[in-house]
Amino acid sequence: MDYWKSLSLHQIGVMDSLSIVSLSQVVTVSLTLFAVIDMLGSIPVLIAIKNKMGDIHAGMVTFVSGVLMYLFFLIGESALAFMGIDIASFAIAGSIVIFILGLEMVLGLEFFKSEANLKSGNVVPIAFPIIAGSGTLTTIMSLKANFHAYNILLGIGVNLVVIFIVLRSLNFLERLLGPSGILVVRKFFGVILLAISVKIFKTNLFL
Repeated sequence: MDYWKSLSLHQIGVMDSLSIVSLSQVVTVSLTLFAVIDMLGSIPVLIAIKNKMGDIHAGMVTFVSGVLMYLFFLIGESALAFMGIDIASFAIAGSIVIFILGLEMVLGLEFFKSEANLKSGNVVPIAFPIIAGSGTLTTIMSLKANFHAYNILLGIGVNLVVIFIVLRSLNFLERLLGPSGILVVRKFFGVILLAISVKIFKTNLFL
């Protein structure tokens, strides 16, 4: 009797969990993060970094980005508070790195030197702050106020798949755009990165 009772309770728990998962919420969260991460807009930056570093390890970048996003979802605010860092300061620091990346693209300068250690180059500045930057991480924090945790976790997973596909397709995209196309798109999105970094900086400066 106890066995069937426990089995019924388990089935009820599974059904409750499934009812919490909402397709509309997953789609909304996925699209929100997709817009903030902006993998398509980051293609010129990623191609430039790939040419500088020699290669980008798609699996490693996706894994590190996923770890950062999931960890920040679970313990982000508490971890920053423990270190005495508020979210606004974290966002401003990320905006400065994004600003420097934008300057590189627009002016053709080199601030981020080529990494002798390819693994560290895959982490900074690709996994952070280009993909899992302050904008992405603070967006994840804000989504927790309006969406159920399961739907946010699924939305992050969807974006990780997109990130991996884009990174694996960089060589094809580079051939598709060609040198002149990459240069034009690189300059354009360099200005976009500068604007985004200034917006993040201004938004969080007096918080």
